[in-house]
Amino acid sequence: MAQNSFTQHCRQEADTSALAQKLANSLSHLFQADKNAHLNISLEGDLGAGKTTFARHLIQALGFEGRVKSPTYTLCEPYPIQINSGNLPNAISITAHHFDLYRMRDPLEWQEAGFAEHFDEPGFCLVEWPEKAEGTLPAFDIEIHLTAGDDENSRNISFKANSSQGKIVIQKINAQ
Repeated sequence: MAQNSFTQHCRQEADTSALAQKLANSLSHLFQADKNAHLNISLEGDLGAGKTTFARHLIQALGFEGRVKSPTYTLCEPYPIQINSGNLPNAISITAHHFDLYRMRDPLEWQEAGFAEHFDEPGFCLVEWPEKAEGTLPAFDIEIHLTAGDDENSRNISFKANSSQGKIVIQKINAQ
């Protein structure tokens, strides 16, 4: 039976970074297999649980070399990423759309801003505070729950797959 969830305790930021790297490797395999693939990923947890830190490590692990900033005030920050495929002549182009809905006042604000189209583009949408959209977002392929630990850099990170693509990603993480 395929495993569709797991939890890892990260004692320090380096552990969080390593887990984000595993997810990046798994996502890279998915996009190499299907350059038009799209995933919706939620990042859930209390304020200060490490959602933006995890997002930064994930986006950088996929190869984005610039600054990854919190989209708290802009709602969405797009990051163009080139995934190099070992045996293919060209890199695969995707976009990571990082959303932070914490400051949204209306559940439809993300749609009114024209962000709905990003949920169909090759790549993935990574959404912090999805509950602020009150059910108006598309379904999530993967849910990531972060719970702060006893000190500033300690956290538990749980993954749950909600789709066949999500299960493939999580199975690859578990195989690493």
